[in-house]
This record gives sequence, structure tokens and C-alpha cells, in this order.
Amino acid sequence: MTLPSHPAADGDPAEDDDLMRQLGLTARGIVLAKAEGRVFLRISGEVEYGGRSVPYDLVPAQGILAKSSKWRKMDDDARSALLRERASEAVAAELHGYVDAFAQELIDACDDCDMDAEPFLLALNEMQIAEPAGMVFDRIRQRLEHAVERDMEEQHAERTRQSINLAEYPASFDVARRIKRKFIAVLGPTNSGKTHQAIEALAKAPSGVYLAPLRLLARENYERLQDMEQHGQPLKVSLVTGEERRLVAGATHVASTVEMLDTRTPVDVAVIDEIQMLADRDRGAAWTAAVCGAPARIVYLVGAPEARRAIEVLAARLECELEVHILKRKGPLSVEPTAVRKLSNLRRGDAVICFSRREVLMWRDMVTEMGLSVATVYGNLSPEVRRAQAQRFREGAADVVVGTDAIAMGLNMPIARVVMTTTVKYNGYEEEEIPAALARQIAGRAGRFGVHEEGLVAGYDNETHNVMRSLLREKPVPLKTTGFAVAPTLEHLHRISSVTHEHALAKLLKRFVHNIDVPDGFFYPRITEDQFERAAWLDTLELTVAEKFALSLVPISSKVPSLQHAWESWAKSLAHKKVTQLKSSDRPLHYMNLQEVEDACRLYSAYAWLAYRQPEFFPDTELAQRLSREASERVDAILQEQNSAARKRQPRKFRR
Repeated sequence: MTLPSHPAADGDPAEDDDLMRQLGLTARGIVLAKAEGRVFLRISGEVEYGGRSVPYDLVPAQGILAKSSKWRKMDDDARSALLRERASEAVAAELHGYVDAFAQELIDACDDCDMDAEPFLLALNEMQIAEPAGMVFDRIRQRLEHAVERDMEEQHAERTRQSINLAEYPASFDVARRIKRKFIAVLGPTNSGKTHQAIEALAKAPSGVYLAPLRLLARENYERLQDMEQHGQPLKVSLVTGEERRLVAGATHVASTVEMLDTRTPVDVAVIDEIQMLADRDRGAAWTAAVCGAPARIVYLVGAPEARRAIEVLAARLECELEVHILKRKGPLSVEPTAVRKLSNLRRGDAVICFSRREVLMWRDMVTEMGLSVATVYGNLSPEVRRAQAQRFREGAADVVVGTDAIAMGLNMPIARVVMTTTVKYNGYEEEEIPAALARQIAGRAGRFGVHEEGLVAGYDNETHNVMRSLLREKPVPLKTTGFAVAPTLEHLHRISSVTHEHALAKLLKRFVHNIDVPDGFFYPRITEDQFERAAWLDTLELTVAEKFALSLVPISSKVPSLQHAWESWAKSLAHKKVTQLKSSDRPLHYMNLQEVEDACRLYSAYAWLAYRQPEFFPDTELAQRLSREASERVDAILQEQNSAARKRQPRKFRR
């Protein structure tokens, strides 16, 4: 609190002034002041440093005389005695000595930090608080400490900016940079044959890589390439995903998830699927890296037409020749005249779409009780289970497929009609209407070429039906042509650490996002919130930056307590350099419910992912894959059992 220059105490101010003059205190620069319900003394003076005078106006250690209420009750004699004791020459001399010592301490500290001491010394005269001098000294020390931290932060931010220039990001891919690359964009809606065209070109090339957005798609096209021939011989193909490696000696082709791109091995052709994922909030950086770093003479960019402009600006930035092919859907897609409205209006060949696991299982039960057999597809299921369920639908063992928008990517099924139960989806933060692009991608799964004359789309209720009609009429919004996401690599983090001497992963990630040089915004740094939260927890353990970085990327849900606990135990074991052997659950799979088996499957997959990156401490890769397969088989069996049980409860007209 700021005090007046010459405050007066409670009581008769004139009497207190007379008393101070009679005692000779006013002449010595001592003031009687009042603030915050207290009466106290302030002593003024000067100390010398570097040939300059430093004024001070401070409360001595025993300078607080009394509470205001008590001071009012004291007579002149009591006040005089207290003033003589607390404002003696010895007290003033002691305070002067303290100030002199503190000033020298502050000057030395500022010299060490290469900072000017004067702004801090001015506070000795200007910080008018009703606290003893020691408190003032402490506050000034805190000011200096904060100033040093700010200065250090500014230095580290500048060093970080100088260490990484994101405009030079493409140059970090040495092999791709040395190849004269050509981009071929094959763009079109779902069911336009764009992926087929690119895969055919890939299979004819002497060597190549297919980059998928999902393990499921990587596996499907791995098997597809295996069935193809070159010069009368089957193609030799390897499969590489985060959780699985099937490496074939002498392989000329690789099917991989996009994050697993090998940027060091040159090939003739690369296919980057679902190129519109460049705009994905969490994974877009993987597509940016693939476009910049795919080490191929010809790079096929396959996806939705709205990615065209983004591809054009990337090709120009990377100085790559670009050829664009726009494909049309092979068969018509039509919105039904009316909504479905009743379960009895569902029919064989329908795909019923929901946006959560709970909703999928609820609709699955309602549909099966109508007598229809159901295949079930949602994101929590492993790729193996999704493939098995899709296969049941393809072969006719299931009449209807009920699933989430996981159906929209990577599952080729003979869907005659897409039935939307809602157009509202949780985006990770709030419920919102699905974008038109997703609506088109889901709807586009209806009407498989060569099986159906046209694809049909309907809403289950009137509102959903009308919203879908409007969404499908909307003009596609082009992807942004700047701000392409770039995720930090371990090399980035080591570079920042080397110039800032920082080893906390959370701080390194924060510096990457906020401090690196982004001169024109064409490329922009991104990390996920989940990774940052994990980093803060990992920084409490004795781990290297590389170990923390790997652990922060393990594909395991932090929202499931059992999975989060497993991840934490793996991290703690690695911190203690203990080998983590994988053990199957104490409970056999057939005693677990569906959710528990799904979680077990995800745990085994996550262990396998980590085992490929830290094999010394997580050695049971093959066991993890075997247990994951067994759990997947059990999930598929449970889904079939539940389907059969529901159909038996209320057989209806559709039951076979």
C-alpha cells in the first residue's frame, strides 16, 4: 500500500508532531506513519555505491510501534519512551548498515547477471509498505530473481528461434530433397476408384511404398499387393505399422501407416492415401511429413477433391512437378425421398451409422431384435476385429452393419444404403454437427460399383434426414493453403535442449510450439494436448529426453484407468531400467466382458508398439502380438454371440 509522504498517527496529529520535534527525530529524517491499522517509524538516509548515492526510506526491524487502537490509549510519556527506544541512534546506524550490506549484495548479484542494479535499488526509497526493511529486501530479491528468469527466458527463446527455422523443414528430409520428385494427385469422392488407380501404378513400379491412415488400410493393401504379380512373379511386400512388422527378405514394396514412413530408403513410387488428412487437428503433421519426405520419384497423393489447392501450394513450395487427375464417382448417390422412421423399415444391405460405441451397441441390439443379423464396426475395435466383422457383412452372414464413422475409411463393403441415426458428433471438446466433408465420405460408402446401381442415403428420423440432405448439397470447403502442421521430432527436441540446457520434455515441447522460427506461417508447429499432459507427468521420472518422447507417443488411451495405469507402470519401470515382461491377464478372456477384452487388446497392441522402440526393456513383441490376436478373436466371438442372443429373443420377419 502506498503511504502519504508525511502521514500522521491516530490521536492529535499536532501533539505527535510536537513530540517528534522535541525528541529531535524529525531533524534526523525520521517520520511517524500509520497504515493498515498500525503505527510505525520510517527512517530515511543514503548509502554510497560506485560514487553514487542511494536513498532509502525504510521501516527498521523494530519500527512497528503499536496497533492504532493501542497507540491512541498511550499517554505522552509512554509514547516518548517507545520512540526513544525504537528510534535511537543505534537503531538508525544498524538500519544504515543493513542497507549498505544489502545494496552491495544486490550490486554483486546484478553484476553476475549482467543487469543494471539501479532500478532495483530505487525500490529502497519508493516501496512504501508498512513492513520492516527485511521484507523490502526480500521483495527486491524476488524482483531480481524474476527479472533474471525473464531475461533467461528471452535468451532461451531467441536461441530456440535461431536453432530451428520451420521454413527449412523440407530440407530436413535429405533423401527426398536430392530426388527430382513428381506429384500426381488423384482426387475424387468415395467410390471413384482413386485408390485402385494409385495401387495399380504402385504395383507396376520396380519399388514402392503405400502409406495408409489406418493399420486396417495398411493391412488391406498389403494383402492386395501380395496378390499382384510383376514379371510373372508375386510381389514381395513387407508390412510396417507402429504395432506390427512383417518384413520379407528382398521385398520391393512396403505397405505402411503414414507415421511409419521410412524417409531414408529411396523408392520409385509412393502412394499417400487420404491426403485431405493434412487438415486433421491431431494427425495432420504426419501427412505434412509424408508429402515433404516421401523419398520417391513419383508420389501419388490420393484423396478428396477439396485437397487440390493445398496440394498445389505444397508442390510449388517443394518445387515438385504436379499432375492432377479429378475422378468422378462411378455410380450415382441419391438421398431417399423420406426418412427411415421405423426399425421395421431397415433392410438387408443397410449401414446404420452412430457416433459412439455405446450408441452402436444399443442400435445393434435394437436391429438384431428385429430379426436381422448385424456386423459391428467402431473405432475401439482392433483392425482384426473390424476386418472380421466387415467380412461377415461382405459374405452375407450379416444382413446389416452398425457402426461409427470408422466405416468411412478403409472398409470396402457392399453397402446399399447408409442410414444416419444422427448428424451430431462429439469432437473431443463438445457435441457439434458433423462437417459436410465427413457426411459426404460416410454417405459415399453406399452403392458399391459393380454391386449396386446407385448408392442411397437416409436419416433415421426426419430432422437427421433433412440435415443430411443439406450437408450433401453443400459445396466442399477447400483445405487451408498455409499453416501445415509440423510435429516435433526427437532431433528438434535435442537441438532445443542443446541451446537451452533444458531437459524437461514439457518445456521442450512448449518451446517448440512457441519459440521456434515460423517466418511465413506456411509450416506451423503442432503438438497434441494429450502428449503435453503426458510429458508433464513423465518429467517427474528419471528418464532421458528420448525415452520420455517415445513414451509420450505410445498409442494408448489415458481415459481408460487400466490402460493409463499400465502406461504409467511401463514408464516407471523404464526409469528404473527394469525389463518389463508382458504377462497375460490373470483372468481368462472368456471371463471378461466386451469392454474388458477390448481394453486388453489395446494394451497388448500398445506394448508391441513400445517393444519395437525399446526392445531392451520391453522384449515380448511376439507374445504381445499373439495375445492381441487372441483378444481380437474373443471380441469378434462376443459380438457374434451377442448378435445371436438378441435375434433369438424376438425373431421377426427378417430372421433367416
